[in-house]
This record gives sequence, structure tokens and C-alpha cells, in this order.
Amino acid sequence: MNFPIYDLHCDMLSYLAKVPNANPFSSEDIACAVPLLQKGNVKLQVMAIYTDVRPGSMALARKQADIFQELLQNHPETFAFFEPDKEIKSDQIGIMASIENAAGLGEEHASWKEIEQQLEAILESVGKLAYISLTHHTENRFGGGNYTEAIGLKADGKRLLDWMSGKRIPIDLSHTSDLLAAGILNHIDQQNLDIPVIASHSNYRSIWDHKRNLTDEFAQEIIRRKGIIGVNFLRAFLDNSVPERLFEHILHGFEIGGDNAQSFGADFFYTGDFPDPSRYPFYFPLAENASKYPEILETLKGSLSASQLGKLAYQNVRNFYQNLYT
Repeated sequence: MNFPIYDLHCDMLSYLAKVPNANPFSSEDIACAVPLLQKGNVKLQVMAIYTDVRPGSMALARKQADIFQELLQNHPETFAFFEPDKEIKSDQIGIMASIENAAGLGEEHASWKEIEQQLEAILESVGKLAYISLTHHTENRFGGGNYTEAIGLKADGKRLLDWMSGKRIPIDLSHTSDLLAAGILNHIDQQNLDIPVIASHSNYRSIWDHKRNLTDEFAQEIIRRKGIIGVNFLRAFLDNSVPERLFEHILHGFEIGGDNAQSFGADFFYTGDFPDPSRYPFYFPLAENASKYPEILETLKGSLSASQLGKLAYQNVRNFYQNLYT
């Protein structure tokens, strides 16, 4: 099973920005290191610009955007800017950047002019954004993250959505509270905004009841809007003890109408400094790093057709961005 792989989410950039002596080629440090991506036949890797909600988040976001640009400039034999209509060379990995947590676009007391300048500077460095997530786990000036209660879309969140309209940047529901997700969809509809909706690295709450996972209602709304949903490989969001639940999440995506939506969003990140011991191991062996995609597809051969496997591996993501940019 030699399909190319298009993956919607990893945290390579924050690893390179924050970890001393970080190396994108170090398979011992991070599960999306270059040798593992190459072994897994990954031809698109979206790299998130991730920040916490704290002072300095805007500077950290800019640093990660600059690192993205440096990867392209310093390693042209390895990395190429992803364009859906251009074929990636056999020895290259296509990359795009995204925003995971809009705190990196605007700290709590930043002016709107500063936020717009930040957006322009990041776009200058990364070319295009694969998507923007308004929040991470916690609350910020834009809305409520997936571990918050009763915090939805705030005025600044509406303003950012208004700015995004027509700019061909999808909004990502992977880290929203349910109230924020509903607020985003309602605001898009009420204001007739032109914003695609995706979930870059999310599983299904009906398979594993976790706030980080999508309800079927939100998943089917993404599908209805012709968005894409990337399955997340983290143990905490699959099932704490059953590795094969990964396949159930993928199959569920197809069962609820996601033939043209289900994709990969593995969420590989640097775990060496993570303070919560209950999260270890972060990944089951069957999905522990980016080399595992061919084995995952091979396991699914008995449940999905060749056409469906191709859609899962790369075609749904490729088609989504082709439609977005044409």
C-alpha cells in the first residue's frame, strides 16, 4: 500500500523553537522527524504554529513562522512549499504552516492593529496558512478552548472570523469548546462569511467520550460544509487502553458520511518535557510515529475499499486545498 500521506497536524515548529539543540532529523526526539516522515511516505505535513495564552506568545509565534521559512531555505532537498497542483519530488516533503491557538496572533492586551500586523508578518514568512484555530485547551480573548465550560465565541473571535472571510484560510474546530464551535458556525452563517470549516486533528466522541473529540453533530456539519477531519493518534483521545480504537475512529468517520472528509491529523509533538506522567505513553505502538501510516492503511484494507483508502491517505486533503485555491 504505497499511497502518499497528507497529514494535517504536527508540532515540529514549537519543538524547534523551544527545545535546546532541537533537530528536525532527530527520530529519537520527535515522532514526526524527517526520517520517520520519509519512511511513512508523507508528502504533506502541516506544521502548526503553537503558543500558550501568556505574555510573549506573539513573539514565539513569529519565531516559529521564521523557522518554517528557514526549513524551506536551508533544506530545499528535504522540504518544499506545498501546492496542491504541483507534484512533490520523491525525496521531498511538502509543508504548510497553520495557527494552533490565536493567542499567537494577539495576546490579551494587543491592539487590533498589532493583531493585523502579526497576521501579515506571519503570512509573509509562511506563504499560506492551512488553517487557524481560535483556541487551544484554555480560554483566550477569542473564545473558549475545549477544556472550558460555558465559554463560547467572544467579540474578538467574531472580528477575527470577519477578517478571515474570503481569504481562503479555513477555521479549525479541533480545540474549541462545544459552545465556541456552535458560535463559530452560527457567526459564519449569520454574517454570510466565506470561511471553510475543518477539524485538523480530532476524533469522535461517540467512539471515545472525551471533550477533545467531536460530537457527531459537529463532525457532520463539517462534512456538510465540504470540510475535512484529521484523525488524531494520541492515546488520550483514542482510548486509554485499546490501541485498535484508532481504526474504529477512522471507520466511524466514513460511516457518518465522511467519505470525502476523513483524513489524517496525527498530532505528533515533543513529549520530553511533558509534566503529566499519566499521559505516557502518548501513542500506542501501532501509531507511535510517522513511519506507521503504511501499516495503518494495510490494516484497514479489510474494512475500506482501495478508493476509500486513497481518500483517507491523501486525496481528501488534496482535493480540499485544490478547491480552496482555485
